[in-house]
Amino acid sequence: MEEQEDVQYCFQDRNSSCRKTLLSTSIYITLYIFFSLISAVTVFLNILVIISISHFKQLHTPTNLLILSLAVSDLLVGLIVIPLTMVALMEPCWDFGEYFCGFYFCITCLCSSLSVGSLVLISIDRYVAVCDPLLYHSKITITRIICLPLANSLINPIIYALFYPWFKVTAKLILTLKLRCS
Repeated sequence: MEEQEDVQYCFQDRNSSCRKTLLSTSIYITLYIFFSLISAVTVFLNILVIISISHFKQLHTPTNLLILSLAVSDLLVGLIVIPLTMVALMEPCWDFGEYFCGFYFCITCLCSSLSVGSLVLISIDRYVAVCDPLLYHSKITITRIICLPLANSLINPIIYALFYPWFKVTAKLILTLKLRCS
């Protein structure tokens, strides 16, 4: 005799719905705790860096302002990207709707690219400091450093729109509310 499994679907009212894959409760809880701890540690440590650099005037150097920019972008990753990705990975079905699905794709890519962009700016700063140390203070000023992360955050969506076709399609589908997430 064959034993028939109890099949559950993500959306019971749709014929084209996918099957729910269920994890054991212990694995499910362990993974949620693990991802939640990663998110909490990321948020806490980046808030610590933001408070330290913002509070102490001695730390208001061009390099530390770039580190502050990295901490802010990593804080966004810890607050937004990690929890949303945790839910998207752990839950068998997307229950948040089509608009939020598109928002999730765009915000995840933008927050992650802001973090990488901040790392690139720190690398350029260190390159100039090592290769041209005598002119470092005339080339790298606090005014220029404040403008770079702002330019990075404004340029990233433009770069995505120009060079990544999926971003254009996703943005268009978000605006017309035609994006489908399963």
